[in-house]
Amino acid sequence: MEREHVLISITSAAIFIFAVTCFSCDSPKSISTDVLVIGGTTSGVAAALGSARLNVNTVLLEESTWLGGMLTSAGVSAVDGNKKLPSGIWGEFRDSLIAHYGSEKSIQTGWVSNTMFEPSLGNRIFQNMARHETSLTTYFNTKLDTILASGQGWRVTATGPGGIMIIDAKVVIDCTELGDIAKMVGIGYNIGMDSKDTFNESIAPEKENDIIQDLTYVMVLKDYGVPALIKKPEGYDPSVFYCSSESDKCDKGATMNRTLWPKEKLITYGALPNGKFMINWPINGNDFYVNAIDKSEAERRAEFHKAKLKSLQFLYYLQTELGFSNFSLADDEFPTEDRFPLTPYHRESRRIQGEVTLTVNDIARPYDQKSPLYRTAIAVGDYPVDHHHAAHPNADQLPELHFYPVPSYSVPLGALIPKEIENFIVAEKSISVSNIANGTTRLQPVVLQLGQAAGTVAAIAVKDQLLPRNVSVRKVQHLLLKNGAYLLPYLDVAKNHPHFKAYQRIGSTGILKGRGMNVGWENQTWFYPDSLLNRIELLEGLQALNMGIEVKLPDALTNQEMLQWIVTVTKRIQPDRVLPEWCVNTEGARINFSMTEFQDTQLMTRGQFAIIMDGIFNPFEFSDVDLHGNIISK
Repeated sequence: MEREHVLISITSAAIFIFAVTCFSCDSPKSISTDVLVIGGTTSGVAAALGSARLNVNTVLLEESTWLGGMLTSAGVSAVDGNKKLPSGIWGEFRDSLIAHYGSEKSIQTGWVSNTMFEPSLGNRIFQNMARHETSLTTYFNTKLDTILASGQGWRVTATGPGGIMIIDAKVVIDCTELGDIAKMVGIGYNIGMDSKDTFNESIAPEKENDIIQDLTYVMVLKDYGVPALIKKPEGYDPSVFYCSSESDKCDKGATMNRTLWPKEKLITYGALPNGKFMINWPINGNDFYVNAIDKSEAERRAEFHKAKLKSLQFLYYLQTELGFSNFSLADDEFPTEDRFPLTPYHRESRRIQGEVTLTVNDIARPYDQKSPLYRTAIAVGDYPVDHHHAAHPNADQLPELHFYPVPSYSVPLGALIPKEIENFIVAEKSISVSNIANGTTRLQPVVLQLGQAAGTVAAIAVKDQLLPRNVSVRKVQHLLLKNGAYLLPYLDVAKNHPHFKAYQRIGSTGILKGRGMNVGWENQTWFYPDSLLNRIELLEGLQALNMGIEVKLPDALTNQEMLQWIVTVTKRIQPDRVLPEWCVNTEGARINFSMTEFQDTQLMTRGQFAIIMDGIFNPFEFSDVDLHGNIISK
């Protein structure tokens, strides 16, 4: 039945293309490009930048006039996570905010998030980044109509201000909010909660369901200095919001054990620079439940109108019940008549069936899984698994997924590659993850990195004339590292550290493993470069690598013994290799390892071993890995 549906869709698309080509009064504009990114969302703008920066012709289609998706168009400008992991384009974006406002402290205006900004500024930053890429062309106010496989790529029809366009692309990246294009091309997907047995996740429900996270129509308010009351919204009932903050009117049984904060905390949670306030309040506030993913556009609009109405009701409550009568929707933030964001904030979408699926087990215990997906890492995150279900009618019967503790983690490349459908990549929130894992991979810094990785994969596929699934994992990782991205979420090795890349590369081989933990709200992973080598761990790492490395280690893991071991192994595998003089003649050798004096008789540290192993033997590039993290033997 599903195949029949796809065939009907393809036939309809072919008829549409024929009709607009033959009978339109104005000839459609024909465009040929290497990479087509659909959706100027959080991941979309990063995917377009990632592709264009590799000198690959890239086209970006966006239905609105803004770039940035949930970070800007949806108004979610209080960003959670990744403050200490400024990876890739996320780091660039954050640096731009700091440069604009004057200091890092100036973007820490709220009491939860460490990155706060005005959404309109975020849009301007992304627009400026896009304009500076000569290989990138962006079409605004442009909506995709059809997409059809064509030869070795795709043919797309879209309608914009200039009329109909026919776009031929070698690789397409779906960066839409809800994964709509993935559905159009026939990619399998999941919606809602997985059962406990689906991915063997202990905190999942016993049976699967179609329940997704609440969405929110965010509001950005400002203090007008005088009363700015809105008209009483239709259906307003103040009791709905009594438990949004501390209140004598709140029935404590309705709070689901959530902390009730003073009303001032409710407002300043989303305090933005320049005296504005983002209202995205999950505790009996303006979260709204609807599963609109597979609904028609008309049905979606109707449901989103209800979500916007709930936010207006909450605003009226803030004004009339909590005393914030001077606060109202900012008139200088969004280019909309009603002063609301351009789109609602979607926390969850379709989740494609990809080459690999990231689960909460992979996040919590990456080194204990059957597939070493950490070897294929392309993005990092450090926010807890955070699900919003309080607005659901049966919220009290759903599993508790609020801030489930995990360490910081990496996202594998294969989660972006769909099964079966070729020359197509998926980013945003629609990657191949379990429902529980989506509770953390959905965060904006992670999604920006996913876009950058998607654009990098697409560009390599075009340049090397490969299918995206067949690109070199190590090549993708090499380019991401080159462009300031993290592969592994080491908190103790910043990207400006002189040996950052070496530690990232060695960690990605598994020879030395990071150590993850959860500390309160913080999810952490540490490399511990100054700790001494552990014989058992090192043996396991070398054996798992299976690259012909002699695993019989010396009796003492001193600098002198380990250097001699590395020399012997290297000469055995690469007999013609010319080694540096300091490595051949170790007596009295002095090497700068983060200001540590290198002495022959001292025990070798993890950092020293990683640097020498990376520089002399280069196991990262010795052989590639497949999408499951398995070593591809040369």
